[in-house]
Amino acid sequence: MTIKDCIAPGDSIFCPRSHDYDYTDHCYGPDDDPTEFTNNLFPVSIMRQNSAHSSRSGADDNEDPNESISEKSDDDQAVLVPASTSCPDTEGGTSTLGTIFLIVNAALGAGLLNLPKAFDQAGGVVTAVLVQAMLLVFIMLALLILAQTANIGNSATLQEVMHTVAGVWGRRATSVIVTVYCFGSCITFLIIIGDQFDRAFASLVGSEYCHTWYYNRDFVMPASSFLLILPLCYTKKIDFLKYASAFGVFIIIYVVALIFVEYATGDHVPGPIKTKPDDWVDVFSVIPVICFGYQCHVSIIPIYSCMKHRNIKHFSVASTSAIAICVFTYTGAATFGYLTFGSTVSEDILTNYNAKKPSVMIALVAMGLKTYATYPILLFCGREGLSSIVKDFFVKDDTPSKEKSRRYTIATIWFVATILLAIEIPNIGAVIHVLGSFAAIFIFVFPGVCLLQTTLSRDHKLSTTKSRLTIILALIFVVLGFFLFGVVLTQGIKTDLSPASTESPPLCETEARGFRFYFNLFNVT
Repeated sequence: MTIKDCIAPGDSIFCPRSHDYDYTDHCYGPDDDPTEFTNNLFPVSIMRQNSAHSSRSGADDNEDPNESISEKSDDDQAVLVPASTSCPDTEGGTSTLGTIFLIVNAALGAGLLNLPKAFDQAGGVVTAVLVQAMLLVFIMLALLILAQTANIGNSATLQEVMHTVAGVWGRRATSVIVTVYCFGSCITFLIIIGDQFDRAFASLVGSEYCHTWYYNRDFVMPASSFLLILPLCYTKKIDFLKYASAFGVFIIIYVVALIFVEYATGDHVPGPIKTKPDDWVDVFSVIPVICFGYQCHVSIIPIYSCMKHRNIKHFSVASTSAIAICVFTYTGAATFGYLTFGSTVSEDILTNYNAKKPSVMIALVAMGLKTYATYPILLFCGREGLSSIVKDFFVKDDTPSKEKSRRYTIATIWFVATILLAIEIPNIGAVIHVLGSFAAIFIFVFPGVCLLQTTLSRDHKLSTTKSRLTIILALIFVVLGFFLFGVVLTQGIKTDLSPASTESPPLCETEARGFRFYFNLFNVT
């Protein structure tokens, strides 16, 4: 296969790999063959290609590029081509509409509920919307960069994308970061589930509901998660949630509609409403929530790999549509939610409403169900990251039985650990402050590295103006990503540890919470 064989107008600018790996197996294959992905895919790093170009640049200037590439299949697997190409369609894969729902379901979640509070902390609606608009440019570019880079080696995870551009240690570092981020995200989902139960029971049972053990969030949240989440955590395919994802999108739209209706017809008395930040540094307080809210970059490669039409044309439609839905829901919920309650808005805005209203109760139940469906997506990505680390350092000869055992073990330990931490950290704001800084890595740093390396691979001498401008854009991505990571992480930790940090009082005060609740329940001293 030569470069000419890859050229087909209207799709990706990358040449598909020449191996026979079938993505229908990874996304839709039989469950008794779980290693077809890990064993059949041999990722090739373009870093080695860059070195090869440099070493023979003088001798190869007069060679026919098609002739040189056809001599070795390895070159064919990693070379960027200067024209559009199309990756083979995946039989039985996810449709473009299904992909939109998967992306939206992966992005929408805890950020929606926390964003009104972030608008208040940033200095009001205008300031926060302007920051969001600037970040959206990078968010959309990052999705396209990652998808294009994934086409080089038909990558199915973010880790493999980073292996393509940064080698084996790039893959390992990515696995660690993905694992930490997904682990924290799963904690926030469990906290949201607990919040919804708290508000529902406070309205239906009374303000003393938590003194009855089976109404206490420290029991209800773990028990319901064990029944509804854990069974979904062991599958090796992610696309089975596409129907639940479609349901989740409509749930979010309903929640946004509720927030708007309560603003228009409710009798809420708002607190002070800011029109500008108290300090210029406060602008950065909204960045982690926005990055966390729009961060679907970890899930995007597995979702993209399972598309029926895996090419940039269809992916652009899906990703643009999904982000547009996210912009509508996030901006609407944050704006009207903040204007409804002002500075008295809670970290989870749904807890501000009276759940005795049927419309609010429906939103609480629906948001809880949506969160149950989102948790397995993040666990899938984190599980794959942790599994790749374990396999790199401790597994020499992988087999289907070893992969299945590793998958079940990691999922079980992951689930138990997030449950234990969620019952001790009942405030999603505390977690989002830290996770938002890691989201900046996914949105800025990783795409920047991908753009930098792929540009150097295509034109290592930077002989064209387009290549030089692309390198500048890549450096902006990387520098801005590390800057935001440092600032947001520092500010988040400072806010969480500050004695002056305001936290909404719980709906029901109990003598014991967290582990102490179980000690008292079982009379353990």
